[in-house]
Amino acid sequence: MARKTKKNVRSTRIVIIWLIIMAVFIAELLIYTWSRVQCVKAGYEISNENKKNRNLINLQNNLKVELARLKSPERLAKIAKNQLGLKTPTPEQIIIIP
Repeated sequence: MARKTKKNVRSTRIVIIWLIIMAVFIAELLIYTWSRVQCVKAGYEISNENKKNRNLINLQNNLKVELARLKSPERLAKIAKNQLGLKTPTPEQIIIIP
């Protein structure tokens, strides 16, 4: 009978060791999978932010072009003549400040 209990204790220890090894292995797999999922998620977020950045740069360039168009001397001269009724000053109206 003593032999059976020794075998039972020995087999129980082996089973416990295998369970611990399997638990560690499964935990490593879960951690590895979680880290890979986080890497892929971060990659998607970076891609989305890069896309937003490109859109904002395009918007900024469009606004710079529009600002240049609005500040153009030809446009301002046209508004001054047509809408405000201004005209080029005559030489008598010009005062030179020393």
